[in-house]
Formats: sequence, structure tokens, C-alpha cells
Amino acid sequence: MMAWWQAVVLGVVEGITEYLPVSSTAHLLLTQRALGIEASEAANAFAVCVQAGAIVAVLGVFLPRVRSMVAGLAGRDAAGKALAVNVIAGFVPAAVLGKLFDKAIEQRLFGLRPVVAAWIVGGLGIFALQRWRSTRGPGRSLETLTVRDAGIIGLAQCLAMWPGTSRSLATLAAALLLGLSMEAALEYSFLLGLVTLGAATAYKLLKSGGVMLAEYGPGTLALGFAAAALSAVVAVRWMLAYLRRHGLAIFGVYRVLLGLVVAALLAAGTLHP
Repeated sequence: MMAWWQAVVLGVVEGITEYLPVSSTAHLLLTQRALGIEASEAANAFAVCVQAGAIVAVLGVFLPRVRSMVAGLAGRDAAGKALAVNVIAGFVPAAVLGKLFDKAIEQRLFGLRPVVAAWIVGGLGIFALQRWRSTRGPGRSLETLTVRDAGIIGLAQCLAMWPGTSRSLATLAAALLLGLSMEAALEYSFLLGLVTLGAATAYKLLKSGGVMLAEYGPGTLALGFAAAALSAVVAVRWMLAYLRRHGLAIFGVYRVLLGLVVAALLAAGTLHP
């Protein structure tokens, strides 16, 4: 069973970390272990399905773009159609590889030791990216994104199947390396996340939703969903404002320090992997 307050805590952790380049899945795994919730099919399913709240939050923040894409697919908005095609192109690699490797990833990588490695490597990668960006100009707008660019970003997104890597970090880094501005990279990462996270949530519900609901009940999931939605709105708005003025370096520091702390706790036996 899961207490109502545990569901709220997990929802808040999900909402805050889903779109930050720190890995929400890794933070949920860490929080679950800290709360005494052991690894199980139900616990892993909850960690994925609670992100539906974060999806709803981003839908609200980017509703004009989403409406434009829907209108584009209906043939009423050329710019919206181009963006929708690029989002779909970015989603395809994760859809294919995620289906192929979902079981192997859950069996081998849903643990704190692999997460620690991904946190530290990703943090060091942020420092390298930040240094590289300091030598470049402001970057391209979202309207210049091509299907090829979207496919490359989609392939980079697949790196986040390793918990701890961060889907947001992978997509932001790829978009920035392709020459997009920080604002364009952020917006595309959020929009791609809507589709990717929505598909992952639906897949996990179909696969393990029955087990999760039998173990925790619908009320627990609803609390986690609401907590994730509210906290994600705050986190997304903060991130958009912060990264427009600053770089990613603060997240690199956070990832490396957190990785080292968790590694020490694992070595001391305080945390179970």
C-alpha cells in the first residue's frame, strides 16, 4: 500500500523535476526508496503514470502552440502543421526503441546505482555544453527546425531511457548543438515531451495499470496526479524564465553533487539500490 501523503510527495517530486534537466524518473526512484517503497511493477508503473499531471500542466502553458498544431493537422495552419510534423518526427525513435527495450531497461536500469552514473555523466556533459555554447551566437528560431533536426533530437531523447539521464537534458542538448536558441530548444523539448510522455503513460497504464490500481487504488493515483500538475506549472514557468537569462550550469552542479551524495549513501548502506 501507499499512504496518501506518500502519493502527494511523489507527485510534487514528479511535477518539479519532469521538465528540469535532472531526471524525474531518477528522483522518483530515489524518493520511493527514501520513503521505504520497494521496487515493484506497481511502484514502477506509478512513477511513470503520475507524470500525466505534468503533461496537463504543460498543455496549459503551451496551449496556443498545441492549438496551432491541431489546426495544422486539420489543414488550417501551415506553420502549425510543420511544427506538428517535427514533433511527430522527434517522437518516432522513442516509440520504436522504447517498445523494443522497455522490459530490459526496467529490469537492468531501474535502480539507484545506474542512476548515480547517469547523474554524474550528465552533469559533466552540461559543463561541456555550457562552455561550447559560450562561443556561439544566440541560435535559430523554432520555425527553422527541419524534420532532420527533429529526428536527431528524437534519437537523443532515447538516451533518457536510462533513468538519471533526463529526457529534458537530452533533447535540450541536442537542440542546442543543432544551433537552436535556448528559447526554441526549450519550447520544442516541452512540446516533444507532451507526445512522448503521453504515449509512455498510456503504454504503462495498459501494461501495468491494473496491478498499480489494485495495489494503490485510484484515489492514490489521483492525489499524485493533482500534486504533479500543480507543481509542474510552477516548475515550468520558473524554468522558462530562468534559462532565458542563465545557462544550464546550475543543473550540472546539482546533478554531480546529488550523484556523489547518493553514491556515498549507497556505499554506507543507508540507501538500498
